[in-house]
Amino acid sequence: MSLFLRRDPKSLVWDAREAADVIAGITAEKTFADFDQDILLRSAVERQFEIVGEALAQLARIDAETARRIPDLREIIAFRNVLIHGYALIDRARVWRVVEENLPPLRAALARLLAEPE
Repeated sequence: MSLFLRRDPKSLVWDAREAADVIAGITAEKTFADFDQDILLRSAVERQFEIVGEALAQLARIDAETARRIPDLREIIAFRNVLIHGYALIDRARVWRVVEENLPPLRAALARLLAEPE
């Protein structure tokens, strides 16, 4: 018996968008110095990126057509894998660049998918 329920694609997109929005909210008005010095902020951001990556990895497994519409999908999933499995190698500056450069277009893409009619 599986411990996990099969999720519908839209709920996975919603989970990813929700986690991305949390990252945007908790990093608003923050600088890299704030991020670099605050273990709670770093932990929260990394955890939310893990959720984004996991939700999108599951989406890719069950609805490849929708997943293909998410820019940089493979990189997002790979980033999640580094955060989880390569935790000792995490480059804080790289994580912050992802927050600043990659998160806004990802949020926009996820919002577009969620706005589409069923």
